[in-house]
Amino acid sequence: MDYIKLSNNLEVPQLGFGVFQIAPEDTKEAVKKAIEVGYRHFDTAQAYFNETQVGEAIEESGIDREEFFITTKVWHSSHGYEETKKACEESLNKLKTDYIDLYLIHQNIGDIFATWRALEDLYDEGKVKAIGVCNFTPSRFTNLSLHSKIKPMVNQIEINPFYQQDSQEKFYEKYDAVIESWGPLAEGKNNIFSNPILKEIGEKYDKTVAQVILRWILQRGIIVFPKSVKKERMIENFNIFDFELSSEDMEKIKELETGNPIANIDDPMFIEAISKYGV
Repeated sequence: MDYIKLSNNLEVPQLGFGVFQIAPEDTKEAVKKAIEVGYRHFDTAQAYFNETQVGEAIEESGIDREEFFITTKVWHSSHGYEETKKACEESLNKLKTDYIDLYLIHQNIGDIFATWRALEDLYDEGKVKAIGVCNFTPSRFTNLSLHSKIKPMVNQIEINPFYQQDSQEKFYEKYDAVIESWGPLAEGKNNIFSNPILKEIGEKYDKTVAQVILRWILQRGIIVFPKSVKKERMIENFNIFDFELSSEDMEKIKELETGNPIANIDDPMFIEAISKYGV
């Protein structure tokens, strides 16, 4: 496993396991399988409705809590200072832990600054080990960073071969922040697993398309969360530390950029739609 160090020197496993869109009734078993494979970094959220099952799987593994890195997120319907503090306590209880390794603002909607002040205080209290955001554009990330006591340590954003955001690494270096990738396999869209460029690269290294994509993201210094409920896929996604893509192959993948995200977080219609979704 490779690790990324945050601005407060906390080390994060670079490969994690995401549980977005895994039904609560399937999450516990999926996380148990992932733990057996070797995953120790798990990414969940208040709005995924499966924090309880993640916590149960980790507790029942018999492995020390300190061996795990748990990320969760506060949804916009819990934004505000007191509301965020309450949401964090609820997440701690569901996850069966007395601290969260990384706590994120899930969406750039609502009272962001009061919510961030709550995250800063939770960090000072030791209830969370690191704090950050999701789905913030560079301009909104800058605004929050310039008007906060503690700058966000992480921004979790969409990154995949069709939406590469390849200018982001240098931008976030300026703020000593780390990028995390959600949707790394583009949710299987646009026939990504049969893409000829990715297949050709995979054949060169005797790796699958998914392994090539995840390796490409790792080599950009980005934390990544593949997801599957099938153990054989979990194993496949985990076995990406025994090869390295050449600079030529990294450049070939750039040809796949379309500029079309899975979710356009700047689209007013997107903001209106998720604003109606509470927890």
